[in-house]
Amino acid sequence: MKLLAAISQHGLGHLAQAAPVLNALRRLEPALELTIWSGLAPAALRNRITGEFNHRHAAADVGLLMHDAMQVDLAASHAAYCTFHADWPARVRLEADWLRIQGFDLVFSDVAYLPLAAAAQAGVRSIALCSLNWFDIAQAYLAELPGMTPILQQMHAAYATADQFLQPEPSMPMPGLPRRQAIAPIAAQGCNRRTELERTLALPETVKLVLLGFGGIGYQGQGELPQLENVVWLMPDDWLMQPTAARTDLIPFSRCGLPFIDLLASCDLLITKVGYGSFVEATAHAIPVLYLDRPDWPETPYLAAWLRQHGNAGAVDEAVLFSRQVADVMHTLWRQARKPTLVVNGAEQAARQLMAR
Repeated sequence: MKLLAAISQHGLGHLAQAAPVLNALRRLEPALELTIWSGLAPAALRNRITGEFNHRHAAADVGLLMHDAMQVDLAASHAAYCTFHADWPARVRLEADWLRIQGFDLVFSDVAYLPLAAAAQAGVRSIALCSLNWFDIAQAYLAELPGMTPILQQMHAAYATADQFLQPEPSMPMPGLPRRQAIAPIAAQGCNRRTELERTLALPETVKLVLLGFGGIGYQGQGELPQLENVVWLMPDDWLMQPTAARTDLIPFSRCGLPFIDLLASCDLLITKVGYGSFVEATAHAIPVLYLDRPDWPETPYLAAWLRQHGNAGAVDEAVLFSRQVADVMHTLWRQARKPTLVVNGAEQAARQLMAR
């Protein structure tokens, strides 16, 4: 199989969904010839995707442009969509020609719509997979801005060309898209390497490890994390640009020496924003989640309800996260009975759909 996989570069959540599917597909099809079309850095792709692949390092969609992990930049997003769609028919024709020249058997997208439109024009089978689609997201934020009506129509038409749209649990409803198919949750599986981590960091067994992960989009919040008894914070390296850099309870990822998914499997709590990858991966490892709410994000009602059903979770605002009050919230979660580890096999289900002829 010669496969083109288009992966949105809006943070790392789309990669967290797509990579387990591609890895499962490679197990079924060892001779897979894979090309990744994504604006994500090659290192980020190789951290998640096993085996060899070609990388077309370019954006396959717009997504949303962000001020940080929590705040959408509406003006920049609007401008980016206007530029991306400036000559849409010609752009689709150009990409369709490229697909024909490359000889791809299948286009798989999480969840860029340009490759889907090009695949339809080139006569190449296509499958989309995601818990969201950019048409619904862009409509929620940008519909009232100048020039967006025809752009949204082009986006919807592109998604409607997909031969299948796989919706891993939990997903937005997406009633306006045809040929939807629900599948089980998707999550990478990490290894609990807690003993190794404690030895590397010279930490006692009694310490609580709190992992901060905001989906690959920069975020430092509006304060400093409190220094709490028996709590160590594991955080992205750029967080240590705060004035608290000398504190021994703040440890950057680079000192841990483990992949993020293994850090997650080894920690006592994840602090994150609302997002598919973080919620499902934590729940799959029975790790409690404390999240910053995003009431404006269209996925939030569906992801948050699912997380509370299947995992141990609580929501806080920034004022609580960057104060000593967060200790009470974390200890409340730690006192709860852990819900059973969630079995996830959506990646295998999706891989079998990609194999179908």
